[in-house]
Amino acid sequence: MKTYGLVGSSGTGKSFKAVGLANEREISCLIDDGLLIKGARILAGISAKRESTKLSAIRRALFMDPNHAAQVKEAIRALNPDSILILGTSMPMIDRIAQRLELPPVEEYIRIEDISTRREIQLAQRQRREEGKHIIPVPTFEVRKDFSGFFIDPLRIFRVLGKGRQIETLEKTVVRPTYSYFGKFYIADSVIESIASYCAQSLPGVNKVQRCEINSRVDGITIEIDITVVYGYKIHQIMVQIQEKVQEEVGYITGLNILSVNVTTKRVVLLKSDRTDLLGLPEPGELS
Repeated sequence: MKTYGLVGSSGTGKSFKAVGLANEREISCLIDDGLLIKGARILAGISAKRESTKLSAIRRALFMDPNHAAQVKEAIRALNPDSILILGTSMPMIDRIAQRLELPPVEEYIRIEDISTRREIQLAQRQRREEGKHIIPVPTFEVRKDFSGFFIDPLRIFRVLGKGRQIETLEKTVVRPTYSYFGKFYIADSVIESIASYCAQSLPGVNKVQRCEINSRVDGITIEIDITVVYGYKIHQIMVQIQEKVQEEVGYITGLNILSVNVTTKRVVLLKSDRTDLLGLPEPGELS
């Protein structure tokens, strides 16, 4: 196994550039901020970006927790990659990570200045300093389950390679860690219920949202929605549309991991002469 190191100060865009560098050098895996990454998947580890303080984030990135280090070492042994790229703020830091994970000594160090322009580095530093943005070099769907409640945005990059103009697509995730905030924030269940109800109610064919309930779990939330549908619309299509819209909107607005959106149609109504009549129920006075 050949070990590489990517060196750069904090916030200079190492994670942003790491996937492209790995592709160019045909490096199998990355070690970045406590995670073992291969391609578009997180194979093992716990991200330092989940920690509540900068000090605990540094300890996580250095694999100072024996259980954390053991988990990643086991994954590396099972995978047995040809090469691995370790990201760090200095050569000594990269060497310490390699030692803790029992990897071969680093054969080549690559500096961020060698693969990024001065303008790119300055832009990355400004985004880190002013907006607290961090990059995780895997697609958003892969990290959302482990970052439920964080503010997350997908980042897709298109690059043209070589004279043949082959297009390469890189997917990464922008995260703002908890320790970059001034204090903590909370999103009440009632807020999530209001967003989900509004999404469902705004779709054609939905007459009313009867119930919206949120069930919170450690890895995300489930949303239960009961609806009344207008007669003449395809019920199964409406329910699928609600699932898709609620999943997308609630996930984007809150940053939460939406485990499932369960929709139940409870009633069907007939709209007639600006009056809503329940199908199958007689009007008052019609009972004999």
